[in-house]
Amino acid sequence: MAVDRHINFFELQKACAKPGCPLCRIIADRAERYIDNMLFEHVSDRGFRAAFRAAGGFCNFHARNLESFRDGLAVAILGRDIMEDELAAFKTQKKRKPKGLCPVCEERKRIENEYLTFLLGAAGDAPEDRELREAFTASGGLCVPHYGQLLHAGGRVPLWLREFHEDRFEALLRRAGRFIELSAYGRQDEFAGLSPEDKVVWKELAVTLRGGER
Repeated sequence: MAVDRHINFFELQKACAKPGCPLCRIIADRAERYIDNMLFEHVSDRGFRAAFRAAGGFCNFHARNLESFRDGLAVAILGRDIMEDELAAFKTQKKRKPKGLCPVCEERKRIENEYLTFLLGAAGDAPEDRELREAFTASGGLCVPHYGQLLHAGGRVPLWLREFHEDRFEALLRRAGRFIELSAYGRQDEFAGLSPEDKVVWKELAVTLRGGER
């Protein structure tokens, strides 16, 4: 089935033109917009407040930049709810057990599933499929965690997508091996002959293995 030209197509195409895993970039951008919109629109929603409180608020990762968002009142209201619960638990010396996921983590999972399913559908030879394939194979490709999720997403991974990632990961493995080999004592001259990218291939390897939002 041909890939439709809707927001997923254009968002992936745009993300492919930038460094790093396209899906990590999309998730990071969408998560930030999600938090901003949530603070602005949903803090007065009792249902949302109750679910947010039951989940224990945002996880540490997604709470790390709350002080930089535009709605300080919303941050204060939500933060007060969580602080009240934390203080009550401290006084009883009982560990508070959240009854749900961080709202942004839940949204992150939804976005991942949406785009992984979308990629699984890009197996045809329609112009839209070819255009997405060209953009994707010119990018850095998926990180290891997201490629692993793609393989287990419940659909058949397009051959071009498998070949692209496996070739890329094998090439990265060879480059890392070469870096390790030439880092040995007495091989400084050979190490100096490596390309600038290969001299810091360990950074690329670390990011590819880790994945994750910026």
